[in-house]
Amino acid sequence: MTGKQRQRIWHSLQTVLILIAAFVMLIPIIWIFLASFKSHVEVYQLRLFFTPTLDNYSEVFEEPYNLGAKLWNSTIVAAVTVLFAIPIATMAAYSFSRFRLKFETTILVIILATQFVPAVVIILPFFVMFRDLGLLDTRLGLILVNLAIVMPFAIWMIKGFIDGIPMDTEEAAMVDGSSRLQVIWNIVLPMAAPGLLTAGIFCFILAWNEFLFALILTNRDAVTLPIGLALFRGEEGDLWNLLSAAGIIIMAPMFVLALAIRKYFVQGMTMGAVR
Repeated sequence: MTGKQRQRIWHSLQTVLILIAAFVMLIPIIWIFLASFKSHVEVYQLRLFFTPTLDNYSEVFEEPYNLGAKLWNSTIVAAVTVLFAIPIATMAAYSFSRFRLKFETTILVIILATQFVPAVVIILPFFVMFRDLGLLDTRLGLILVNLAIVMPFAIWMIKGFIDGIPMDTEEAAMVDGSSRLQVIWNIVLPMAAPGLLTAGIFCFILAWNEFLFALILTNRDAVTLPIGLALFRGEEGDLWNLLSAAGIIIMAPMFVLALAIRKYFVQGMTMGAVR
């Protein structure tokens, strides 16, 4: 067997393995998508051909499920979290990247270490603090919690992107008379834009899918989409057709967002890997 034949066989094997992995990952999504168009009886039948219905998508927005309010809560919480997290994380990341700070390594390690603390350990202090401050069952409370969750991740990710920007460009601009703020605004931010977008996407996904804190800190007014899925239960058990429709509604923004920014996402991930 020649080298080209072995290489052709290896490439064919890789293609088959990738297709198998993709199929395994897509099976749950395909099942949920099909189940969202089935009736409560048909959802338990393994049939590819059935009469589709849109009743599930309309029913989830009606009482007692009222998914529209939960969709609004999730959108506000995730969007505001990103709106505050990215500028703050960018300023912190730029400081760590461009200035020599006292105990810099220790501070960075502490920031990173907060990502390894189990959420169940810190949820009780958050609950007690928010109860005393009157922030239980509020969108503001969830935004503050999500900021605490995504900020360490955003700082580390954006710092990697800024580290990849040559300092010579900034120094040349300052020699020409630009201030530090002008350099950041006119040079650093445009060059780091794909990285900032990548960090923003990850922060949005983390805030959008956050479950445990929303479960404990909300009750009625600020309930988000992941918590709303627990409502789809009746006397006959889990309402899988409604659960599937709600699940598609939760996943749809992520798919649309990923398709819209896929070029910048890949560019940002590549830029963050360069040192």
